[in-house]
Amino acid sequence: MKKIILPGGAGLVGQNLVASLKAAGYFNIVVLDKHLGNLAVLKQVQPDITAEYADLAEPGDWQHHFDGADAVVMLQAQIGGNDYQEFVRNNVDTTRHILETIKFYNVARLIHISSSVVESAADDFYTNTKKEQERMVSESGIICPILRPTLMFGWFDRKHLGWLARFMKKTPVFPIPGNGRYMRQPLYVGDFCKIIIRCLENRDINDIYNISGHEKIDYIDIIREIKRATNAKACIIKIPYGLFYSLLWVWALFDKNPPFTTQQLAALSTRDEFEVIDWPRIFAVENTPFAKAVHETFNDAHYSSVVLKF
Repeated sequence: MKKIILPGGAGLVGQNLVASLKAAGYFNIVVLDKHLGNLAVLKQVQPDITAEYADLAEPGDWQHHFDGADAVVMLQAQIGGNDYQEFVRNNVDTTRHILETIKFYNVARLIHISSSVVESAADDFYTNTKKEQERMVSESGIICPILRPTLMFGWFDRKHLGWLARFMKKTPVFPIPGNGRYMRQPLYVGDFCKIIIRCLENRDINDIYNISGHEKIDYIDIIREIKRATNAKACIIKIPYGLFYSLLWVWALFDKNPPFTTQQLAALSTRDEFEVIDWPRIFAVENTPFAKAVHETFNDAHYSSVVLKF
């Protein structure tokens, strides 16, 4: 009956992690999040856990949940958007309050979910605030593992490959910026959740780990695999990078929270290649091949009926 706190636990990783934790025998789980849509999905799928609205950028009643907690898996993150202050609030301010609360209640175990972007050449709001977030954790004096995953996908993916799949289903034409040859190292969230559980169960794991997908796949080939898995009819076309950038810029004029921003486009075209370590051996977790993982993601009946309508 270990009590596990998941700040930001209603997002992609959190939704999958709750299911994985319960499958591993953990049931005293507390999710703290401020995304009402994600919380609604979580409460519908996992009605037997504690899932509460909380603005972690501000001190509040949410901190009392840390009393008696055995572990915290820090998941909260602002990934997209055009307002720099939102990134500061949700990536930096939240981290400050969570670290202070962990120390106050003397929580024995912290697992920090960082990102591969801390080693990226990109210069954007997400990258810079994630770097600051990891620095704060490293200098906090709390001994913990730091996991740096690459681009993740899987069940409950509403932003990355999940959004691309839904867009592809709705439009007859799917645009690709430039030639689409932007190498990615996608990581299946199901594999990543197993790694997190290994960190919970083995307190000797306290290093920094680059958890990269083991397959290097170009963006355009990712889109083609999604099309195959979802049986989408959209025609994939390449358009000039500058035109694509301009379209995103115009979109942002009418949408304060666009699903894809010019900064994310610039990050996509950055020629990053992240270290690939033997995490299957280190954490005793089998690596799921990309094509198989994509098929599992978009062809699960439970996923389709519960998640895609949100």
